[in-house]
Amino acid sequence: MGVSHILAMVGLMSVCINGFAQIQVIEDVLGREVEVDVPAERVVLGFYAEDYMAIGTENAFDNVVGLSLDTWKSWRPASWNLYTDQRPSLKKIPDVGEVESQTFSVEKVLSLNPSVVLLADWQYKGLGMDADTLEDAGIPIVVVDYNAQTLERHLKSTRIIGKLTGQQERAEMIANEYEEAIRHIHNAVAQAGLPKPRTYIEFGNQGPSEYSYTYGKNMWGAMISSAGGDNIAAPFVEWWGPINPEQVISSNPEVILISGTETGKKTDAMIMGQGVLKQDAVDRLEGFTKRPGWQALKAVKDRRVFGIYQGASRTILDASMMQFIAKAMYPSLFKNLQPAQNYLDFYKKYLPVVPQGTFAVKITD
Repeated sequence: MGVSHILAMVGLMSVCINGFAQIQVIEDVLGREVEVDVPAERVVLGFYAEDYMAIGTENAFDNVVGLSLDTWKSWRPASWNLYTDQRPSLKKIPDVGEVESQTFSVEKVLSLNPSVVLLADWQYKGLGMDADTLEDAGIPIVVVDYNAQTLERHLKSTRIIGKLTGQQERAEMIANEYEEAIRHIHNAVAQAGLPKPRTYIEFGNQGPSEYSYTYGKNMWGAMISSAGGDNIAAPFVEWWGPINPEQVISSNPEVILISGTETGKKTDAMIMGQGVLKQDAVDRLEGFTKRPGWQALKAVKDRRVFGIYQGASRTILDASMMQFIAKAMYPSLFKNLQPAQNYLDFYKKYLPVVPQGTFAVKITD
């Protein structure tokens, strides 16, 4: 079936559905005012699946008719397995493809007749004219953003998902808890007036032999800055990308964080997350400290080298990871914080599963 035929069918069905719908104007994170039937009954979800479930409850997935599967199943397979064991019906949700790998299918989305498409900021911008095709068909697109790692966008995205799922009170509670945790860090660091620790973070998916991505303005880089650190990569990497190894050595970081996922178990990559033993994570951290020139770094000498879970960034669950970063940089200010436990407590309170593994670790653990 061609796109023109699908567009015609979608337009006809939209008229029938919207004739009985309650429509609300939602301002998304880009400031776009979008008319949406709420609670949304047919949702195509591009990213932030855990956030959608935490805020909207597990029942919100009764109304998800399409999913960008790679952003969950391929990027975080251990998480996907955990959730599909709990809710096997997730496997039946049609896959609409993935923007970054250019497999996203406009035709597939149109055929699902969604009442709304929820996309991350980077997905919406990456779609370009394909996003116009969906909107021309009368399908509203709402944009949210946890990747920027700003308090403003985290809170706004959470409240948007609350509106879409009819869970405004729950969303407000989650947003308020997040804001309280972040404000606590901001206030404590500001009041202490201590020098900003030079901090380096790297996605350790390539192992010690090759420098992988570090972060400038977003994700982990933004979190370091927000928590009061001096992100050594910020002058050299705008968003994300590798940094010259000599620059890391000359910057002499006082704190080093290596992020990892569950997928590096068969290599020497950093491993963190579901099913990962703490000792295995520590052993991988040790491998990074043996890079050429790293034995002279202050962070390595002082054993201020940490592992952190890559999957716990760019999400409303990441307040605990901000706490972990803040504690790594300012241990005397945040000695009473228990970030890893707080991460698990969020699951216990808002999600139907609780992961078991290692999500935050110090090389001395």
